[in-house]
Amino acid sequence: MNALRQTLSGWFGPKADAASGALPVRLGGRGSFAASTTPAQVKGFDQPLVWVTVALLLWGLVMVYSASIAMPDNPKFANYTHSHFVVRHALSIVVAFVGALIAFQFPLQTWEKLAPWLFVLSLVLLIAVLMPFIGKGVNGARRWISLGVMNFQPSELAKFAVLLYAADYMVRKMDVKERFFRAVAPMAVAVAVIGLLLLAEPDMGAFMVIAVIAMGILFLGGVNARMFFLIAAVIVVAFSLMIAFSEWRRERIFAYLDPWTEKYALGKGYQLSHSLIAIGRGEIFGVGLGGSVEKLHWLPEAHTDFLLAVIGEEFGLIGVVVVIGLFLWLTRRIMHIGRQAIALDRVFAGLVAQGVGIWMGFQAFINMGVNLGALPTKGLTLPLMSYGGSAILLNLVAIAVVLRVDYENRQLMHGGRV
Repeated sequence: MNALRQTLSGWFGPKADAASGALPVRLGGRGSFAASTTPAQVKGFDQPLVWVTVALLLWGLVMVYSASIAMPDNPKFANYTHSHFVVRHALSIVVAFVGALIAFQFPLQTWEKLAPWLFVLSLVLLIAVLMPFIGKGVNGARRWISLGVMNFQPSELAKFAVLLYAADYMVRKMDVKERFFRAVAPMAVAVAVIGLLLLAEPDMGAFMVIAVIAMGILFLGGVNARMFFLIAAVIVVAFSLMIAFSEWRRERIFAYLDPWTEKYALGKGYQLSHSLIAIGRGEIFGVGLGGSVEKLHWLPEAHTDFLLAVIGEEFGLIGVVVVIGLFLWLTRRIMHIGRQAIALDRVFAGLVAQGVGIWMGFQAFINMGVNLGALPTKGLTLPLMSYGGSAILLNLVAIAVVLRVDYENRQLMHGGRV
């Protein structure tokens, strides 16, 4: 298991660069970065990470406009203007940018102290959203709390809160991480409580992401291999039972297996079949920006869960590959920042950064898999790109915390203090 961790760490970490100006830092017993004779220049943040994030945000903004421009032609959205969704999305990005700037100001020690309180707050909001006079229902799901100018989704805060709480938990339980009931069981109970509240909404997709984040942090924190695989087995069995005892979830699986049959083509398989049609129409180079036909009331949720299908239709295979490449680079870079923090003996900061990498990478993987027909349909947005105010806000706050981890890493590597 240690070898597996080292292999994963090696894959997600960059190669040594003698010209980078980095100080010698030993990484996981596998060598060290060589110090350069060139005077080091301290940069306050990871600029490539910022620019890739900005690129995804701006591309997402353009695609949200393209995917939603025809929606007012639908009687359901007749009172909206053609720019309604893109304006709201742009405002969400502005609000998220301000939130990210504020989040960057907090040192990781402060986030460590806030972790339990944010976890409790997320529990309170997940309970509140289930109350009829507080929570807002859309398409049979009660997942939003109306704040007037925007709808807030507590499950997005729960992802961030569980991430911080799991990292803080592993730091506190580091001395007993080999003992199941003292190290793992309490965290499992906490995730189970979150899961029950999410399934009551229902929001199985968010529960999957939270479970994977918690498991990933436990694994990277050094939990015994047998315990880790036991937890993984329990989670797989739990999700299998949820599907087995839920008729509409079973139907969704059957529709995924054959979305073209007469039974599912106009029902559970409708979104998937039209997503595949959109991507098929795009071929290699796409039909051009704004040229999508499937977004014209054929593909539901084109500006949220199925934004990648519109990208595939308008930008073709090239566009889809570029999106996949950007998210792969983003995940790899975030994981490296976390690995670097752990090498500097900053375990909490490192686990938080790597947890954000797991979050972004896994959710993007699920969304892409659903759009491409590789995974059953699941209501998860594409991080940083899909329409959604609270998702964009928490995504950018999480990225800002990673940038803060990197900033503190640089300060320590150049003899400063945090």
